[in-house]
Amino acid sequence: MNFDAYARTGVDLVNARLDDLDDLRALFPDSSAWMREEVAERDLAIFRRAQKRLRDVFEYGTSGRDADAVAELNALLEAYPVQPRISGHDSSDWHMHVTSRGASVSAEYLAGAVWGLSVWLCEYGSARFGVCADERCGNVYLDTSSNCCRRFCSERCATRSHVAAHRARKRAAIGEQATVAARPAAAESLTPVS
Repeated sequence: MNFDAYARTGVDLVNARLDDLDDLRALFPDSSAWMREEVAERDLAIFRRAQKRLRDVFEYGTSGRDADAVAELNALLEAYPVQPRISGHDSSDWHMHVTSRGASVSAEYLAGAVWGLSVWLCEYGSARFGVCADERCGNVYLDTSSNCCRRFCSERCATRSHVAAHRARKRAAIGEQATVAARPAAAESLTPVS
């Protein structure tokens, strides 16, 4: 089983828009087209609740609250239990499913996502769960950097944030220069004339 792929489905869920059923359908990749076809309106509320709880896991990890991240993942593992089974259409297509036959779309997807994130936490630690440092973004990510130093969900957010910080420093420097230049003129106007 590819646990990283399952963990990434958790990331995809947390970062997804879930305004309506079409948004939920867009969450499923082409390899899971059957989920797109079978997802129902009742699944939308289930996905939204799980999305909120998984976001909490990422926020706990980002803030160093390992025990809280573990407690939430354990609760989610109970809510969406993994019941592995081998499936396939012929002997060249055997693969694993994480739930029993006939499970709902939400049970199948969420069991895999929670299982993948749980394995990820056990292997790499919750410090590898990140929330983008760009205040305008808020997406979550799995930190795969060699020294656990990633701060942004993407290069785009990193660049946007760095450019904004550079421009703010430049504006502050220009404002400071204007203040310094204005001080001697103000001081001269206060000097008594003899």
